Amino acid sequence: MKKYFYKSSMLALMAGVFLTSCDPEIDTPASSAGQADFTSYVAVGNSLSAGYADQGLSRAGQLSSVPAILAEQFKAVGGGEFKQPLFTEAQRNGSGYLRLAGFTPQGSPILLPVTTDLAIRSQNPTLYAKYTDNINNLAIPGIRTADIKTVGYGSPMANPYFERLTDNPMQTYLAYVQEQAQAANHTFFSAWMAENDVLGYATSGGFSGNLTDVGVFQTNYSELIDALTADGEKGIAVTVPNVTAIPFFTTVGPTLKMGLKAQGATAIMALTKNTPTRIPLIVENIKDATGGTALIPLTAAAYAPLIGTPTGKWWSDNIPRSILGSTLEAYGVDTLQALGTPQNPWPSALLLDDAEQADILARTTAFNDYIKANAQTKNLAVWDAFTFFSNIQSGFSADGVNYSPAYITGNLFSLDGVHPTPRGYAIIANEMIKAINAKYNSNVPQVDVTQYRTVQFPN
Repeated sequence: MKKYFYKSSMLALMAGVFLTSCDPEIDTPASSAGQADFTSYVAVGNSLSAGYADQGLSRAGQLSSVPAILAEQFKAVGGGEFKQPLFTEAQRNGSGYLRLAGFTPQGSPILLPVTTDLAIRSQNPTLYAKYTDNINNLAIPGIRTADIKTVGYGSPMANPYFERLTDNPMQTYLAYVQEQAQAANHTFFSAWMAENDVLGYATSGGFSGNLTDVGVFQTNYSELIDALTADGEKGIAVTVPNVTAIPFFTTVGPTLKMGLKAQGATAIMALTKNTPTRIPLIVENIKDATGGTALIPLTAAAYAPLIGTPTGKWWSDNIPRSILGSTLEAYGVDTLQALGTPQNPWPSALLLDDAEQADILARTTAFNDYIKANAQTKNLAVWDAFTFFSNIQSGFSADGVNYSPAYITGNLFSLDGVHPTPRGYAIIANEMIKAINAKYNSNVPQVDVTQYRTVQFPN
């Protein structure tokens, strides 16, 4: 992992050493494991535990993953080796990801895909370089709790990130976890699993994907935690954040609303899952800082000005088609001109109405209630990600740096608007350490988050 140090930090460190040497009364609490045993740590989860960022998984991202950061801090209290399925240095860009290439004259970011030094062994279907050694970080980007008992989930057409790790394409993820946890003889674990059980539905505007059934979630999640606690192992469970509060959903609306109002528009034609016929989307109902409820996902929209450009288009032609995804094609929207007209309505896949948001929140609450109840039964630590991210919506400051959920400028979220930056992952790791220490009377030291980058700006 590339570390970032600053002169001010070094000066502060030197001053701290000097002051400590002059005052023997200053004591640093000794690190201790408390009631936990960190000798062998394994992590289960999805992209948030794999280190996914900027719409891709890279070696640098893996090295900055929450489990990797936790494992490094666990070493101070007896933690052992933590193996990850790292991409090689020669294939360090892994799946590929987005980079910030600059800004348009209007101030919008220009995002370009990284296409060199990839770990792709097949393009159709997309398959990544194999890694079938025993590992401790078992996180699989894209996996849902609903998928963990799916036979064939390791096949080439199911999940390429899991296919990369297993030599048995018919193996279930649950069986893989049991196998790897047993090989590691694990003594501690983290489980952060359920985001994708709501995220796919949310990011598609309710158009595709499904919210995982609560009963299915409870059964699968319970079996997963049972497997990880079979011999009384301790660990930490993490709740699901409110996914509709991430930059993916909060970035486009204000720009779109401002542009429409500037042109005197009071409504545009739109489709939603709940109202499949063309309806007027009232401009005031588009969510921004002044109000509104309708969320406009970042999937295909405003990396560039949405309206009022010299060409009259809704957004710039220099956006890679990969960013647009398949949602526009699914609606037959081949031209982006005049989007929002009766002939070319705003797609349901690019709109999350208040009813869809209510469904997501209700399902998230049901999942979180079960995660916390299950953790209490198993006597596990819990980090409430839902409460944490809800409480920082207005931002916060730490060590002279401002953080917020704002896209790019907020320092917490990467260029995909969903996954944290390495700095964001380090902040999350510290919050999890707080929860672990509180539960197990341990004293795992926190990490210096300033050693991890935020969004990388072009030179």
